[in-house]
Amino acid sequence: MRILFKGNKAFTLIEIMLVVIIIAALAAMVVPRLVGRSEQAKVSVAKSDINSQLATALKLYELDNGTFPSTEQGLAALKKKPSTTPEARNWNGPYIEKDPIDPWGSPYVYTSPGKKRPDYDLSSLGGDKSNSGDDINNWEE
Repeated sequence: MRILFKGNKAFTLIEIMLVVIIIAALAAMVVPRLVGRSEQAKVSVAKSDINSQLATALKLYELDNGTFPSTEQGLAALKKKPSTTPEARNWNGPYIEKDPIDPWGSPYVYTSPGKKRPDYDLSSLGGDKSNSGDDINNWEE
């Protein structure tokens, strides 16, 4: 059986099946290597947010206002000027563009002054959304 295309060029059914088998074999080798990579990518994004982006925004806030946002003000103070104490007299934000949400869809956990560090504690509860071994934070390497 021949499958005809423009002109007299054609592929046999066996040739088409051979191409499909080769593609399936390649997919069978590649797909297992990619499984689990999305979770690793989420961990990398959370670490970057905690140790770079949010850390920089918090330092800029502290530089402008003399203190870090309180635990009650939270990370929302980086996006909108807080109206509670301590007053942010020299607020020059927004210091971040988007809401501080971790890659799993939960807000980052912020405490100031920190219990683990003197300035602030910042963490993500990870994929299980509970305090456990997969948490990402700014006080452990």
